[in-house]
This record gives sequence, C-alpha cells and structure tokens, in this order.
Amino acid sequence: MDGNDQSDTLGAIAAASSIRRIQVVAWRDLDDPEAGGSELHADRVATRWAAAGLDVELRTSMVPGESRETRRHGYHVVRWGGRYQVFPQVVIEGFAGRRGHPDAVVDIWNGLPFFSPVWFQGPRLTILHHVHGEMWRMVLRNSIAALGDTVERRLAPLLYWRSTIATLSASSREEIIERLHLPAAHVHVVEPGIDPRYTPGGTRSADPLVVAVGRLVPVKRYEVLFRALAEARREIPTLRAIIVGEGYERPTLEAVRHELGADDYIELRGRVNDDELLDLYRTAWVVSSSSLREGWGMTLTEAAGCGTPAVATNIAGHRDAVVQGVTGMLANEASLGRELAGVLGDAALRESLAKGALDRAQTLRWERTAARLFGLLDPAAALRASRGA
Repeated sequence: MDGNDQSDTLGAIAAASSIRRIQVVAWRDLDDPEAGGSELHADRVATRWAAAGLDVELRTSMVPGESRETRRHGYHVVRWGGRYQVFPQVVIEGFAGRRGHPDAVVDIWNGLPFFSPVWFQGPRLTILHHVHGEMWRMVLRNSIAALGDTVERRLAPLLYWRSTIATLSASSREEIIERLHLPAAHVHVVEPGIDPRYTPGGTRSADPLVVAVGRLVPVKRYEVLFRALAEARREIPTLRAIIVGEGYERPTLEAVRHELGADDYIELRGRVNDDELLDLYRTAWVVSSSSLREGWGMTLTEAAGCGTPAVATNIAGHRDAVVQGVTGMLANEASLGRELAGVLGDAALRESLAKGALDRAQTLRWERTAARLFGLLDPAAALRASRGA
C-alpha cells in the first residue's frame, strides 16, 4: 500500500465516522525546547488528521516566549499551565467543559497520564510510548520519584483498565503488559512513520562518523555512549562523533568528554535545523543511541531512511526500530563500543546494514500510522470503511 492509498484509507475512515472534533492532551508541545519523539509523533498524527478534515486541538503546557494559542499544520494548539500544573488544569477543564465538548479525546500518557477515564466518557484513545520505570529516580527527588512511580504502576492502570492503549512497538507492548498489568487485548501496536524527506543523498564523511540525536538528559545515557566511543576509537583511530541536542546535562557531559580526552573528536553540536539534521544523517557512517528507555527510537529510523544503519542499546523500543543484524546492531552497555568498532571497521557489513535499514524504513509511513490510530479511536468507522473499500 503506497502513501496515497494510506491517505485515502484515513479519509475513508474519517468520512465513515461521527467523530469530527478531537482533543489531544499532551505534556509538552513540539515548540518546547525539551520536545522529543513523543511530541514529534503527536504532531505528525494531528497533521494528517487535520488534513483528513477533522477538527483537532492539541492541549498542552505553555512554552516560554511562545503565544498561548497558535495553529500548526492545520490543527489548533492551546498551551497553558506550567510543566506540572497542566495535568490538574486539564482535568478541571474536562469536568467543567471549558474547552467545549469534543467528540473524542486522545490522552498521551507520558509518565503521568491525564486521567481521561475520569472526566471524559466518549471515545478515547491512550497513547503510551513506554513505561518510565527507572526514569523517575533519574530525574526527580526520591519522594517525588516514588510518587510518580506509584501513580504509573498502581493507580493509573486501575483507571485505564478498560481503555484502548496504543504503543509504538511490540517490545514496548510486552513491557506495558508485564509491568503495568494492563489487559493484553487492550494494548495495540501502531508503528510510527518516517517523513519522506529522509532519503539517501550526498556523500558519506571521509572519516568514520557516528551521529547521536536526543536531549542531553539522564535517560539518554550519553556518558555510556562517550565511553563506548572512546573504546571504539582505540580500534578506529579516525573516529569522530557529533551529538545533536541540548539539555541540562551538558556541563556534566562536557566534563566526561574532557576526562576521556575526547574533546577533539566528540562534538556537542546542540540543536540543529531540519536541513542540518538531514545532512548529518546522510553523512554519518552509523547513528547510535545509548538510551535506557525508548518507545521506539525515532532518530534511528529517520537515519535508516537515509540509508544509515544503527548501533543502539538492546532495550524495548530499540528492538523494533532496529532489526538485529539486518538494519543495525543491538548491544548492552558493555558491548556498545565493540559493536560500534565492528560496524565502522567492516565496509561489507556496513553496506549490508545500510541496505536493510533503507528497505525497512520504506515500510514506515505516517499516513498508515494516522489511519490505524483513528481506527482504534473509532473501530466501527474503520469497519464500515473497510467494507466500503
């Protein structure tokens, strides 16, 4: 099924549905300086829903220096409330009907959910990228971390027991069922897409280049990647690395880089624009991630679209974004450096993985993602559309 067929499928389901107005509630907006894969996913889906004629509102927290309301890619964005105040505000608005009365609600459960089963009784879909688990204690004080963990593991599953849950990967689904004890029949896998702009082009870097993309925060474990890069450089002495992204861990990572004597070959480039990112994906020999938790690993498949293989940690999410030995290599913390050196030092292996990565990337389309998610929101409309087709 090509991209046009998938767009037609979404249009058919939307036309067969009585749902016209959808409210999406999310922690952060795409314009937030700390926006990541979850925010990108929400934007790509909302954009396609809006293009199909649906009235979509994204309700999220405020972004410093940005307006309270805006329009993006055909959908309405409402940003109000602080990083944590947004949760009770959305609940109060839901009970009071302050944002009107949407036909359906999409609740993006990013650590803390918005408790939509309590305040909205119509069609609902919950998008849960991954279980946060250890992440709570990596970024919050012990008492607050314990509260967050308790809400995620004990309270929220009780409230969402009957809810339809969508996650990005089979491995994340297994973890959600195992750790949150949500009913398997209610947890569905809907793979993300890749923007068609991510295609091969240009020329590879003259020197072995590793690119990693993501916020400079503890869960990404860049210290692990830095040590792996230092290990790999002992075998690949011309290795260079560029880290794309910004975050509060920059001073710590600069210190680790200096401690390793890597100031001259590991570059912390910060945020880049879309064209610069595309160029980096195309020139890199491999893309890498040392993350502890991911729902998928969007940067790995964006790079795959450019024909660039991945070397990443063997975690839920990564195990679906990377097909072991076909589109890249998965490793534990101890073997990450060895795997990096192995791929960088073996041209035939790298070429094989690059072809596998490109083939895999061509199966991932946002049109299909948006259609499948809307089908979960209104299964009856999806059935009527399929019968009509």
